[in-house]
Amino acid sequence: MMLTRAEMRRLLVARGTEQEELFAASRTARDAHWGRKVVTRGVIELTNVCRVNCDYCPMRRDNVRENDTYFLTGDQIVDIAELIRDSGIDVILLQGGETPSVVPALEDAIPRIRQLFGGHVEILLNLGNLKRAQYARLRELGATSYILKHETSDPELHFSIRHESLETRLRCMNDLLELGFKVGTGLISSLPGQSLDSVIDDIQLAGELGVSMCSVSPFIPAPNTPMSLSPIGDNELALNVIACLRVSYPHLLIPSVSALERAGDGGQSRGLEAGANVMTVNFSRAVDQKRYLIYGKDRFVVTLDHVRGIAGKSGLELRGSVFLEENVTTGGHVR
Repeated sequence: MMLTRAEMRRLLVARGTEQEELFAASRTARDAHWGRKVVTRGVIELTNVCRVNCDYCPMRRDNVRENDTYFLTGDQIVDIAELIRDSGIDVILLQGGETPSVVPALEDAIPRIRQLFGGHVEILLNLGNLKRAQYARLRELGATSYILKHETSDPELHFSIRHESLETRLRCMNDLLELGFKVGTGLISSLPGQSLDSVIDDIQLAGELGVSMCSVSPFIPAPNTPMSLSPIGDNELALNVIACLRVSYPHLLIPSVSALERAGDGGQSRGLEAGANVMTVNFSRAVDQKRYLIYGKDRFVVTLDHVRGIAGKSGLELRGSVFLEENVTTGGHVR
């Protein structure tokens, strides 16, 4: 059921009984399309070096010299992927700061990860804007899906906080779709200067882009950034965005992100209550978890036990990649 803008405007600020009814409708839409299951991913954080200077991120370009920087080698990536495989997870999320410097290690690691899983693995990348030829090379090697968050659909706000154009971001997304990737986008809610209508634009953009995934993260002010003194994002708004996304686009994979836990205790559990159906377990080395300053040093690190606990509390079962299952069902071939 595609919500109108007027309905979204009302539901995004819903609280109490009206919010509970929204969440119930969202869970019904999720369960009807996906069943009572949560897709589980294992993430490896490749580097904390970034060429972009986003005002909200402690790993921004201006901070690189001050940070304890690192790059994983191909061998290190494969070793961690083996731990993910042994945990029964078949979605490997490889993410890092936005820099083409990670590509050589990935060119080494991706074919070896596919071999490690006997080909039955979804390799999901989250590496920002790259050249189309680099995307094509990673696809050829066996990467199957890609997350490229638009963050905000407001072109002026996007440029003011990321210092790069929304147009460039969307062009990269189009490249990924044309190359055959399953693509995910994502937005930050409660950004300073963001209007409710802009959030509605975000929701509608997710439907218009033809993507398979969309995340919602409440804004988290981080130390050593230009936005460090801005107020923390409203979890309730983020949860309502998840629910509106789910009701409007039941087919989307929507994660319950760690930022929900950072912004409010029990936030990820409430994300599942609002209709999310993906969770990501952090398998990065302990030393790298401390250096990957996505929200500062006080980030919430998601463990497999945490995911099992809140999924069980919500009456949901953990499951593997939906895209691998889809490929088997359609008789498709993933290289």
